[in-house]
Amino acid sequence: MVLDAGTLAGGPFSFVVDGVPDMVSGITLNNFSGTGDVQSFVITDDARNILGLPPSLEAVEGVDFDGAGVGDCYIYHITHQEGLTGLAMGENLDALSGEFDLSNFIMVARGALNAGTLSGGPYEFVVDGLPDMVSEISLEDSNLTGANQTYVITDDSRNILGIPPTLEAVMGVDFDGAGVGSCYIYHLTYSTGLGGLEAGGNLDNLTGQFGLSNFVEVDRVGLNAGSLTGGPYNFLVDGNPDMVSMIALDDSDLNGANQTYVITDDNKNILGIPPTLEAVMGVDFDGAGVGACYIYHLTYSTDLGGLESGENLDDLTGLHALSNFVVVNRNGLNAGSLTGGPFMFSVDGTPDMVSGISLDNTDITGSNQGYIITDEDLNILGLPPTLDAVEGVDFDGAGIGLCLIWHISYEDGITGLEAGENAADLDGFFALSNSIRVYRNPNAGTISGGPFTFDVDGTPDMVSGISLDATNATGTNRTWVITDDQGNILGLPPTLMDVEGVDFDAAGPGVCLIWYMRYEDGLTGLAMGNNVDDLEGLYGLSNSITVTRN
Repeated sequence: MVLDAGTLAGGPFSFVVDGVPDMVSGITLNNFSGTGDVQSFVITDDARNILGLPPSLEAVEGVDFDGAGVGDCYIYHITHQEGLTGLAMGENLDALSGEFDLSNFIMVARGALNAGTLSGGPYEFVVDGLPDMVSEISLEDSNLTGANQTYVITDDSRNILGIPPTLEAVMGVDFDGAGVGSCYIYHLTYSTGLGGLEAGGNLDNLTGQFGLSNFVEVDRVGLNAGSLTGGPYNFLVDGNPDMVSMIALDDSDLNGANQTYVITDDNKNILGIPPTLEAVMGVDFDGAGVGACYIYHLTYSTDLGGLESGENLDDLTGLHALSNFVVVNRNGLNAGSLTGGPFMFSVDGTPDMVSGISLDNTDITGSNQGYIITDEDLNILGLPPTLDAVEGVDFDGAGIGLCLIWHISYEDGITGLEAGENAADLDGFFALSNSIRVYRNPNAGTISGGPFTFDVDGTPDMVSGISLDATNATGTNRTWVITDDQGNILGLPPTLMDVEGVDFDAAGPGVCLIWYMRYEDGLTGLAMGNNVDDLEGLYGLSNSITVTRN
């Protein structure tokens, strides 16, 4: 017997998977001869996997195809003899074994929701405080499906920023208020019961039946002040005008309604606001004194606050952008560095000259050069023009005291540079080097007597016959000093009589030195237990007399 499953008529059917039940209808079975032990209907997917086995046409028309999701289904009629295997849910028609016959199929297409296609853009706006709206966006809706429609605006992470219901509402959105970044506009179609569609949610977390269109991009870029080239500039603060030149602004990416230039110090304090490059190049940076200036280009929107001299760039309020900066270094005069000394002379009527002084002039600047000799209070004693002249000065003639030797670099117009004035009162453009000290110490004269040699035996040992030649001695104060052979001060007898009253036997074995001293007020370190090498101030020591204690 030949099996014949007949012919199905009806369809094809096309449904949208939108959460609403979708059933077929109007299907008929024709030309079925009634052969075969068993008859049924079979529903498969497009790979012939068996999804269902409704026993009758009424059962077929009761199947909800929306629940199968997106894809294609195929409806067959089957007749077969007892013993057929493989006819079960999850199996495949191609694996049936036995006597059977299949009818033709009726296709049921289950399509996804279609949100249409958006056209327009992309848009690029400058975040500058001025409203920015999109326009000329359109929705191609020939294939649009779904019971509910809206538009969704997200950021670049698909976070939902807004849900305008219509295109008119989309075109009313001010994208400037969203700040710098990118927005994406979608059209959304969906069925009732959609979850997660709210501002602050994310498109990836929507639940339910829905479809999204392509997106239109809206880029919101920040203000751009361009890029400055030129410099850095190095000027000498010397009273001569110093202007920058060859500065250029690359404005290929420049935007913003308002433009200007700003000059600040190295702490970003605003010194000036020249409106143009020509105005920048007219600024005299010499007048700003020693330090560093920074030149910026600034672009900004209306209502910028804090843009005035005396304010600070970090305190600007409102929408603005700064370019890179060009540095203007304003350097002071440099008098170089002196080496040599210090020098220690004794005021004794014999000429005392310095020697071996040198000037490191590697970084010297300034139109005029010279030397200054001052006392310790900076009173100007002399103005030798050269090092040779400095080394020709007789410091003995200046009497007891301290001299300081300086190198000076200066510009024309300096005042106060003359003997009898004070270096602290110099006025104008100048620089002083370090100073070299010249000590003009008192002369303690010459002592004679001894040397003395004693035995430490418990019997008092005193010196005698010491005399002082103070013919050339100078200095306000006087004393005698007894030290050990390392210069440590053991005693300070005020007179020669007191020296000759000292019992050297009590000092134990060793060597003592007897000195005569002249000194000026202010001497420090003159005390028992100290060392004469650590004395600070103006003083002179005579020769010494040795006392050996065996």
